[in-house]
Amino acid sequence: MSENKTINCVGTVTASRGCWSFLKGGFVLDEPLDYSLLFFQNSDERAVDLAITSASLQPFTDQEWSTNQQYIINTERKRAVTIHVANTQGERLQGAEISVEQVSKDFPFGSAIAKTILGNLPYQNWFVKRFNAAVFENELKWYATEPDPGNITYALADQMLEFVRANQIVARGHNIFWEDPKYTPAWVRNLSGPALQSAVNNRIQSLMSKYKDEFVHWDVSNEMLHFDFYEQRLGPDATLHFYETAHQSDPLATLFMNDFNVVETCSDVNSTVDAYISRLRGLSRGGATMNGIGLEGHFTIPNPPLVRAILDKLATLQLPIWLTEIDISNTLSKETQAVYLEQVLREGFSHPSVNGIMLWTALHSYGCYQMCLTDDNFHNLPAGDVVDKLLKEWQTGEIGGQTDDHGSYSFFGFLGEYQVTVRYGNRTANSTFSLCRGDETRHFSIQL
Repeated sequence: MSENKTINCVGTVTASRGCWSFLKGGFVLDEPLDYSLLFFQNSDERAVDLAITSASLQPFTDQEWSTNQQYIINTERKRAVTIHVANTQGERLQGAEISVEQVSKDFPFGSAIAKTILGNLPYQNWFVKRFNAAVFENELKWYATEPDPGNITYALADQMLEFVRANQIVARGHNIFWEDPKYTPAWVRNLSGPALQSAVNNRIQSLMSKYKDEFVHWDVSNEMLHFDFYEQRLGPDATLHFYETAHQSDPLATLFMNDFNVVETCSDVNSTVDAYISRLRGLSRGGATMNGIGLEGHFTIPNPPLVRAILDKLATLQLPIWLTEIDISNTLSKETQAVYLEQVLREGFSHPSVNGIMLWTALHSYGCYQMCLTDDNFHNLPAGDVVDKLLKEWQTGEIGGQTDDHGSYSFFGFLGEYQVTVRYGNRTANSTFSLCRGDETRHFSIQL
C-alpha cells in the first residue's frame, strides 16, 4: 500500500454459507512499498462474518514466472520426434541428411478482420503470412446483415469467408445475438412479444442455415453477463433457446459464451470468474449445448498472476478456452501496448487449457478499435513486432542434421504439420507427418 492507499482487486470468490470456498488470485507490485495488506470484504453492504483459513502468499520473481511459462510451453505445445531412415531391405541408414520444416501450426493464432481486407492485396498478404485464424469484426452481426426488417444481406461476409477459405484459415462466427441493446438493430429494439420472437427465430434460421459447417465456433449470445436485452423481452429462457436452436442448426460448431472483464480485472462484479461459471452451468443444466469458454481480453494494465488464477479455475470445467478479442487500451503509448501485449500472449499460450488466441486488431482507415499491429503501409508498429517475435519463437522453423548410428534423427518440435526431406547418396525421399499433443515420442519412418 502506497501513501495514497491504492487498492486493487486481486481475486474474488462466490462464497457459500456453511462451507469453505477456495479463492485464488494474484497481483504484481509495480513499485517498492512500505507494506501491502490483503483485505477481504464482501461485495455488497450486507453484514457478514468472514472466516479465513490456510491463507498463503507465494512470491515469484519475473525470471521464475518466465521459466514456469517456458516449461509449460515445452510440455504442452511441443513434442519429441524421432525420424527413422531405412533402405528397402529395412536396414537403418547412418549419415542420411535430414531436412525438417514446420509448414503449419496446430495452435490457432489469429486476428479480427473487417471488410477493409477485401481487394487489399498488401493487407491480405500481411495477414496470411502471420495468422491461421480469423474472426469478422462486425460483418456477421445482426445490425450488419439485416439493417432493416427483411433486408438481409450477406455479401460482405461471403467475400470475407471466401478469403479465409482460399487461405485455409479457420474462422470464428461472431456473433448471432448481442445482448447489449446499443448494438441491437434499431428496428429490433422496437419489437416485443411474438414479433420479437419471430424476428430472432428468423435470424437464427437465416444465419445458421446459410453458414452451416463454415465457422468452427459461434458466439451465440454475446456479453450476456453484462446485458440481458432478449431475456428482458422474451423471458428467462430466451438465451437457452438461442443455444438449443444454434446447436440444432449447426451441430458441428462449438458454441461459446463470450464476455469481457473476466480475465482483464476482478473488480467487475458482473463478470467475476464465479459469475461466468454460474451462468455457464445454469445454461448447461437447462439443456444448452455449451462447449466453449470465450474471454475477450480488452486489457488496460494486465495482471498476469490474476489471469493465470482465473484460467486455472475455468480450466476445471474441462472446456476449451479461447482468448477471443485481445487488445491493449489506446490510452497507453504504442510501446507500452506492446509490452503489455507480450505479457498477455505469453500467459495465454503457456496455459494448457487455452486452445486459441484471437487479437482484436482489424485495420481500418482510421486505425483499429484500440490497438493496431501495423500502419496503413503495412509497416509493423511495436505491437506487430511483438506478434512477429512470438510467432517466430513459437514455431520449429527449418532444422536439419544427420541420422545417428541407429539411423535415427531426433528433435523437439511445436505441434503442427511437417515436411521432411531425406537424402542418402543419390537417393531422395520426401514425406509429411502431423505432430499432435502427446506425452510419448512421435516415431516416424522413411524408406529410401
